[in-house]
Amino acid sequence: MGSLGSRFQSPAQGPEEVAEGSSLNHKHSCECKKRKRNAQCDCDSEQEEDEAILDTPRRKKLKSTSRYIYQTLFLNGENSDIRICALGQEWNLHKVYLCQSGYFSSMFSGSWKESNMMEINLEIPDQNIDTEALQVVFGSLYRDDVLIKPSRVVSILAAACMLQLDGLIQQCGETMKENISAKTVCGYYNCATVYGLDSVMKKCLEWLLNNLMTHQNVELMKELGVELMEQLIQSSDLFVMQVEMDVYTALKKWVFLQLNPSWDGPIKQLLADADAWLCKRRTDLCEKEPFLNTEDGAPYCSVFKHVRLQYIINDLASARILERDNILPPDWLTSVYKNQWFAMLRTEFDNDNGPQEANKEEFEQNSMRCGRKLTKDGDYCWRWTGFNFGFDLLVTYTNRFIVFKRNTLSQPCGGAVSLQPRRHLAYRLRLASFDNRGKLISSRSTGYQLLTLEKDQEYVVMNLDSRLLSFPLYVCCNFLYTSPQSDNRPDSSEQESTARTVS
Repeated sequence: MGSLGSRFQSPAQGPEEVAEGSSLNHKHSCECKKRKRNAQCDCDSEQEEDEAILDTPRRKKLKSTSRYIYQTLFLNGENSDIRICALGQEWNLHKVYLCQSGYFSSMFSGSWKESNMMEINLEIPDQNIDTEALQVVFGSLYRDDVLIKPSRVVSILAAACMLQLDGLIQQCGETMKENISAKTVCGYYNCATVYGLDSVMKKCLEWLLNNLMTHQNVELMKELGVELMEQLIQSSDLFVMQVEMDVYTALKKWVFLQLNPSWDGPIKQLLADADAWLCKRRTDLCEKEPFLNTEDGAPYCSVFKHVRLQYIINDLASARILERDNILPPDWLTSVYKNQWFAMLRTEFDNDNGPQEANKEEFEQNSMRCGRKLTKDGDYCWRWTGFNFGFDLLVTYTNRFIVFKRNTLSQPCGGAVSLQPRRHLAYRLRLASFDNRGKLISSRSTGYQLLTLEKDQEYVVMNLDSRLLSFPLYVCCNFLYTSPQSDNRPDSSEQESTARTVS
């Protein structure tokens, strides 16, 4: 039998071996305790590392648990305490999970007869809901995350709204906003209207305002209803390409597709076929009535009323097309011609040099809408057609600058040019580039601005950062060249005084 000393190891070896496997490590202090208090203790740092490891969440284990719950309780229905029947299918579920739904929580906690039933038959009045959507929605109660396919989001949203699952409703909204395209935008907008997703409606409207004119699409035009088209046409945020006449032309194509939904051809052929259809209709039916006054045309009146006709009749070729098409009632045009004539007289004889005070409401309702597509980086200079009360505005893009110039004498102009020393205008310029689905990549805007230009004066409107430029680049402008018309009329004495002065 050995001595007592032989049963203990030397102090230099003791702490390491005890720490490895013996329970005695709780009864012995480490050698570091004998050192000074300000010395670094390796044992303390090791203990902190151990605690940090213990505090680290084990995501893999949690996900495994979630999968186990989903498989065992939802898919297999083990230990189910309630059966849900809907649309010819049954689900063996659990009340404790169903109570995450506001719909079932109210059902089980109140005095409803279903609170004590073992089987519940759900009435599904919403035709958007199918068994596949219910499978996803019920399953979402048993798992942490749900994969929502864009093609299925409308049905899932409908089921989530019925069962009052706010988190899933929000996820459906985000899925819709991320997947807006020409194929989905109308369906998503209508769905968001029904189920009250205002943020989705707003996003769809923004997409349509940006893409209706810049990326015209036959199938999209077929889907657009009257109410939605009316919202787009009346907005000053509509991204118009070229001039207001192109808005009228787009509506003409849209009406043709609404009344001829089986038309199937290339977008380049659409206008010619729409014009031919209108011509044939006038000839075959011997129609003298404007199209909008007919039974077929009446539903589209509210949309055409928002076309800003004052910026169509200011161009001779466009005015002649309006007369030829015979779509608009004559009294619409008569009032516009009258207003434009008085606006020209005010500019010529009443010193109306343009808006000098901020009037955003007038700007939103009556500004000229026009645009241009810049296919690649380079130098561009252009003007938009039409008589603008002698204000010949040239727009230049060069060296990543966009410049306005009031042309009077330096460049040839086909129309009358005002020689007044100063002219004022209100404007807003926007730039945008899009991906192949019409999603906005980058954009810039000057916001609402007032500008005064002398003869042949130039003004730098925007200086672009080359890092943000992406072509093709779409330029959209709104302009207001005249002051808002005053309702004040000169009294009879003023009229007599004016007559005497002239005589």
